[in-house]
This record gives sequence, structure tokens and C-alpha cells, in this order.
Amino acid sequence: MIEHTEQDGIWFIYDGECPLCRSAAMALRIKQQFGKLHLINARDQSDHPLMAEINAQGLDLDEGMVIYYGQKFYHGKTALQFMAKYGEATNSFTIFCKSLFWAKPIAALTYPWMRGTRNMLIKQRKVGKIDNLNLKDKPIFQSIFGADWDKLPPILKKHYANRPYSDDIGVATGELDVFCKAPLTWLAPLMRLMGQIPPANETNVPVTVKFQSNPQSKSFAFNRSFDFKTGKAYSFRSRMLHLHDDIVIEIMRFGLGWKMRYFWDGEKIILEHRGYALHIFGHFMPIPLTALMGKGYAEEIAVDDTYFDMITHITHPIWGKIYQYKGRFKMEDPPS
Repeated sequence: MIEHTEQDGIWFIYDGECPLCRSAAMALRIKQQFGKLHLINARDQSDHPLMAEINAQGLDLDEGMVIYYGQKFYHGKTALQFMAKYGEATNSFTIFCKSLFWAKPIAALTYPWMRGTRNMLIKQRKVGKIDNLNLKDKPIFQSIFGADWDKLPPILKKHYANRPYSDDIGVATGELDVFCKAPLTWLAPLMRLMGQIPPANETNVPVTVKFQSNPQSKSFAFNRSFDFKTGKAYSFRSRMLHLHDDIVIEIMRFGLGWKMRYFWDGEKIILEHRGYALHIFGHFMPIPLTALMGKGYAEEIAVDDTYFDMITHITHPIWGKIYQYKGRFKMEDPPS
């Protein structure tokens, strides 16, 4: 239990550099029976006892504000639902909350847009992240693999060493055998337009992959360059974003995303298909493309402390294996 000199009321912890969050803090009025409203600017009051508990709870203040009441924490959309339920409808902000967050299904649809607006405002102000969980100090994938992170071979730890909110860059070089069959070969012009996997058939293709963190985000970019002998270099760019638990989404051009489960099975890292989604204004809308595009799969296996093997393929329910690339890579540069 958390002890405070003032036991009554509601505690509202927000980002003082976010105009949206600051406006919410100033506008919020709670119903009289809930007592006094206490405001905590997370940037100015990082040593407040509640901040320590928020960190212990694993609540990321860069992902949303926090409300503390009755020994319970409400984070992100649940904090806004709390405002909608217990706030006095005396101003436009509270009315706004009540209209958008009064029900969980509606909140699930509207909150990602509000969070996206908040992130855009922070970026425009050119201020750093709060990073109350000290995420900069550990690799992005450490939390994804959880307890299995310490079991990964050194080369795979090096492969996934990029930290969030940083300038980390890693480079892997290798050769891939690329295989593509109908119906994907029929869609080659569309795939090139959308910046998808290279629709080609060739062996021993030199490939360079750059893993680059984003100083303003927990995501990081995968920039792959294929040096085909039969034509000019082909670039396949995407960015990886951790959604929750061990679920990651790879976002490609025009917002098309492949959702996957990342896990260590004791011998290799496996990327297991979890469907497709479209990234629109910070929200991921599931789209039923598996029957059309097939299921993706990938795995990575440590060879030694310098090299790792990888394979990626797509299997269609009718056409079978319609795409694959596989080969061996060397990590050239560790994240800076």
C-alpha cells in the first residue's frame, strides 16, 4: 500500500511538456465525493513517491497519463475512461472525454488516435521522452523475450541489441537465396510499388541490413538492400514496433503491417504469424489478408559468435510455399 500525507482524493500524473496532457490536467474537475484532485508533473516531480510505484508497476508515461485512486492505477485509455466516469461535465474537455471514452469498445477505437496526437505534439516541441522506466538502458527485445533473453546465444543478443529512444545502429551482411513463385510473381509491379519483399528468383544475393533505432520512439527500422545480379539494387524498408507481451508488428510502406509472435524455443528464434493489420493514425486495424497473402514465418539460428542463419517464407493455403529467402549473416557493427 502507498502512504501519502493526504489520503483523500485523486492523483493525476501527466507529462507537463504535452499541451494535450497539460490541458487535461488543468481542465479536469472531479465529482465532489471523490475529494481533492492532486496534480503531478512527471517531468518536474520525478522523485515523488507515486512515481516510484508507477515505475514498479511498469506503467510507461510516454504511452499515457496515469490516475491513482483507491490504491489502484489507471493508465492510458483506462485513465481517460476514469475521467469520463467520474469527472464533472463542467467544461469542454470533460464532455469530450465522456463522449469518447464512456464505453470500453469506443475507448479502444479512439484512444490510439488521441495517443498519436499526443506523440506528434511532443515531437513538434522537440523535447525528449520522459522514459520513466529507463527503457534506454536495455535492448528493445529484452522485454519481448522476457526471461529467455539471458538464454539467447551472444550473436543473437548482438543482433537484437538496439535500444529505444537512441541512435543505435547495427549492420548485418550476408547472402540470401531468394525464391518467388506464382501468384506473387504476377504481383511483382505492385509489390515493388508498395516496397514489399523482392519478387525475384536468384541465389547468393548479397544483402546488407541496417538496424536503426529512433530517438523519438520505441520502434526501430529494418533497412534491407538486395544487390541482385540481374538488375539494380532493391530496397526493402520496414520498421518494427513492440505491441504487447511477445507480439511485434512489422510496418511497411502505406501502413501495411505483419503481426508476429517473437519467441525463443531453446534452439532458435521463431517469428510466428499473427495476422495482418493496417496502421492508420496510430491505430492498428486488423485486415483479413491471410487467406489472400498467406502466412508468414521466420526463424534465426546462431551458428557461432559471429554468424547466424535465417529463413523467411510465406505459405499460401492453396498455392503452398510461394516465397522464401534464406542465408547466413554476419554482424558487422554493434549498435553505437
